[in-house]
Amino acid sequence: MADFIMGFIGVFIGAIVSLGSIWFKHYLDTKNQRALDDLRKADLKHLLENPPPGKEWRKLETLARIVGADHATTTRLLVEIGARGNEAENDVWAMKSDKPLN
Repeated sequence: MADFIMGFIGVFIGAIVSLGSIWFKHYLDTKNQRALDDLRKADLKHLLENPPPGKEWRKLETLARIVGADHATTTRLLVEIGARGNEAENDVWAMKSDKPLN
C-alpha cells in the first residue's frame, strides 16, 4: 500500500511539474506579443478618446494603419479596450463610454 501511495505522489508531482513547464514556456513565448498588444491598445484608446475635430467615429483602416496591425488584430484589440462598431456604418469604431448602445 505504501508503494502505491508513493507512486501516486510521484505521478502527481510529475504532472504538476510538467504543467508548470508548459505554462512557463507559453508565458515566455507570448510575452513579447502581449507587450506589443498593450502598446497598441493604449494607442487605440488614445485615438478613440481624442478623435479629430468634427469626427465622432474612427475608421478601422486608419486605426489599423496607425498601430501597425492587420484588421483582425485591430478589431480584437478594440473589443478588448471597450470599443464598439457603428450599427449603421461599416468599419467605424468609438469607445462604448462615448457611444453606448441604445
